[in-house]
Amino acid sequence: MQGHKEMKFFITLLIIVLPVALMNSSCQAKQDNAKQSRVKTGLEVLIDRNFDALQGKRVGLITNATGVDHTLFSIVDIFHQAEQVNLVALFGPEHGVRGDYDAGAYVESYIDEQTGIPVYSLYGPTRRPTREMLEGIDVLVYDIQDIGARSYTYISTMGLTMGAAAENGIAYVVLDRPNPLGGNRVEGNVAEEGYFSFVSPFPIPYVHGLTVAELAVMLNEEGMLEGGVQVDLTVVPMENWRREMTFGDTGLHWVPTSPHIPHANSPIFYVATGKFGELQILSEGVGYTLPFEIFGAEWIDADNLATNLNARDFPGVIFRPVSWRPYYGRDEGKRLSGVQIHVTDYSRLNLTALGYHFLEAHHELYPDRNPFEMATAARIRMFDRVAGSSQVRKLFMENMRYEDVKDFLEKDVVFFRNLSQNYWLYE
Repeated sequence: MQGHKEMKFFITLLIIVLPVALMNSSCQAKQDNAKQSRVKTGLEVLIDRNFDALQGKRVGLITNATGVDHTLFSIVDIFHQAEQVNLVALFGPEHGVRGDYDAGAYVESYIDEQTGIPVYSLYGPTRRPTREMLEGIDVLVYDIQDIGARSYTYISTMGLTMGAAAENGIAYVVLDRPNPLGGNRVEGNVAEEGYFSFVSPFPIPYVHGLTVAELAVMLNEEGMLEGGVQVDLTVVPMENWRREMTFGDTGLHWVPTSPHIPHANSPIFYVATGKFGELQILSEGVGYTLPFEIFGAEWIDADNLATNLNARDFPGVIFRPVSWRPYYGRDEGKRLSGVQIHVTDYSRLNLTALGYHFLEAHHELYPDRNPFEMATAARIRMFDRVAGSSQVRKLFMENMRYEDVKDFLEKDVVFFRNLSQNYWLYE
């Protein structure tokens, strides 16, 4: 009888404990798999390699608030605390080293309060480091999360600092990070001679499909840096990143790359609507809680516009009628109406075409409100610089139809994809 009770107790214990143990084992396995599959950035790979590329060198660091490890610890503090790294200078792009400056705001040089290290601004009186700024530096390190669009200014900073390093005999290291748009998407025309600027720095498509390290190698090898110079370049690749990944697939935390790119999917909307915001006639949502996700104006009937756009069966997206009142900016306090973009299938979505389809529908409903005719000459010039050519605007304005500009927007895609594949670091 006693043995029977013991056996019954043992069976009961198994019933209680075994499922818990199996569940814990399953959870641990999932955690281990997640850890293995999480993308490891170039920064974390460099840490694993005991900072081998930097040992014995005086380091200048080009970074901002996005330069963090997977625990969100800043690369500035990581380098400052590492015995293997002699960090002597910091360089801040637009928005500053720690991300505390607004878009377009000039950033002065200053001393970083946490480390006491001098910070040289690359978004103020100079956007290219001077010989004096680079004095005493052996290697420049670049670690900034980009968004994969030509007009986003961080790659301009990378190109200018690579050129300055080459001219001053300084080595250059790029710590790679994911392209949040993925590595297979190439869209838009290549920027043309005469339209190169800080928002179109290189002859590449608007959506180039490269990580910053891949782009750096291509710029270096293809003579795309200013004057055709070449720098002593080292790249530290990521681990576990694949070209089909968007940022949500990486397992990494998204740190806003700028105030108006708050979320991991914000780059998608930036590509779709950002360039049209340059005209400053239609609102692209900047100044409200949905930057680049909405498009509208005071005179728009939201329901009519959404109906018009949805009737076009544009693949991969649905348009929802919305009304909003911006909190700041050009349209502060105005009641605006338009549409919000809801992505249903990213793989089928043509981001570059999306904004032109919006303008086409807008023109059908409000032909007397042509934003190109309403914009100032200065804003037109800015649009052309972002577009990389005045031909984009001229072709579209013939009939205000996407089909008129489609071939021009797509003419360089195959060429560039074939060229850029030579510099892929990942499959």
